[in-house]
Amino acid sequence: MNPEQFVSALAEKGIELNEKQKEQFSLYFQLLVEWNEKMNLTALTDEKDVYLKHFYDSVSAAFYTDFSNGELLICDVGAGAGFPSIPLKICFPNLRVTIVDSLQKRITFLNELAAKLGLQQVAFYHDRAENFGKNPIFRETFNIVTARAVARLSVLSELCIPLCKKGGTFIAMKGAQGMDELDDAGMGIEMLGGEVVGKETFSLPEEDSDRSIIFIEKRRKTPKKYPRKAGVPNREPL
Repeated sequence: MNPEQFVSALAEKGIELNEKQKEQFSLYFQLLVEWNEKMNLTALTDEKDVYLKHFYDSVSAAFYTDFSNGELLICDVGAGAGFPSIPLKICFPNLRVTIVDSLQKRITFLNELAAKLGLQQVAFYHDRAENFGKNPIFRETFNIVTARAVARLSVLSELCIPLCKKGGTFIAMKGAQGMDELDDAGMGIEMLGGEVVGKETFSLPEEDSDRSIIFIEKRRKTPKKYPRKAGVPNREPL
């Protein structure tokens, strides 16, 4: 998917990009490739792959959720090189984005990226998601929490649901295995105060690789003991 096809594909979904936004995506790609020579941000460096498998895939969450509604507070857990929240921020400048990632080098890249793209109302935190979710400043404050290609859903739920405010939504962006992971995560989701309210499956254009997006609404406050200490959710999923 080249940049022109990317713009056209989003337009078909009702997302129209202006010239500034097109330039921001172009610069994003350039910076991603440039920094990837110094540190491992992505295995994909071909322009067509980045636009399809990173940019388009990230924005796909907006095909099923309205991100244009007011100043939504979004937390992206384990965003790595900024996916999905930075492509969403470019498309919907009203979003107020917080990214938490455990690797300082990636946070350094994201700060540089935000500065070069001229993004406002973005904040980046170097922390483990388990610790971040315990912090009273952030716990249960976000309208939307996202995670893409980070961990199994049974693990992700414990990292992400505590950050959602009551009535907020955890959006888990997964590959073809997403629905299978949901079968194993159901009990933990309920324990954490969440409820699955939507499941969407689709294929990426051109290559037809399968994607799934799972929407979990925060119905009740998460018990204080969650998330557990760093590393425990991955070793002992709920």
